[in-house]
Amino acid sequence: MLQAVNLESARQKTTPTSTPRARAVFAGLALLAALAATPAALAQDTPTPPPPTPDSTSTSTSTTTAGPRVTSQVKFEGSRAASYDNRFEVYGGLSFMNGQAGQDLPKRYNMGGGEGMVTYWLGNHLGIAGDYRFEAGTTPLLPNPYYNRVLITQNIASGGVQWRGPKNRYAAVDYHALFGASRGVFDHAIQNYPGGSPVTAQQVGLYPNTTTPWGAVGGSIDFNYSANLAVRLSPDLIFEHFGTETREYVSVSLGAIYRFGKR
Repeated sequence: MLQAVNLESARQKTTPTSTPRARAVFAGLALLAALAATPAALAQDTPTPPPPTPDSTSTSTSTTTAGPRVTSQVKFEGSRAASYDNRFEVYGGLSFMNGQAGQDLPKRYNMGGGEGMVTYWLGNHLGIAGDYRFEAGTTPLLPNPYYNRVLITQNIASGGVQWRGPKNRYAAVDYHALFGASRGVFDHAIQNYPGGSPVTAQQVGLYPNTTTPWGAVGGSIDFNYSANLAVRLSPDLIFEHFGTETREYVSVSLGAIYRFGKR
């Protein structure tokens, strides 16, 4: 009887207690460990086999105790991994950006659109970039009896530099800094109000149509599909000055890049 009680007590002590909180803590620690290991994994370049020649073969000879010498021929195939020795890089993708359409409006608004970027690589790390973005979305206004939300558009042209960071055959991390101008159109709905708008854009809290300095700092991670094609995810911190002060927003885009031209 005493032995059975001792066995049951030992079983209870060794049985793990699994709770939702413990599982969540474990999952969070695992995620942090994976994120911490990503830069180190990208920094390790994976060696690639040499390019093939028309008649290139490798002959290996092995001798065993059980039989005579055996000769085999193995043909090497060229690697499709990215070599990062391209001169040009073209990117196109869909983008998201938030903003504020008036100095005194209490809420920000969200825009969707597209981004295109061309990079001319001067070397292994430094490149010169030109970037264009179009964004559009609807914004809430100051309380009024005529409008609830109106359409806002921005055309953004900028240029700057890219810096290629850690990379391997599977992925690469790039950093960029861009500076340019954004043309904002805030009164599209008001100008097209049937019969003429009873209020102006400024009366409902909107900026006047104007062009303002614009900048972005951020980076991207490129997941290689082949030596020339990759999928890019690119987050940015945006700076603009439509009002009386510089304000900061966020942007992210997702698309594809194509590399071509050898340096």
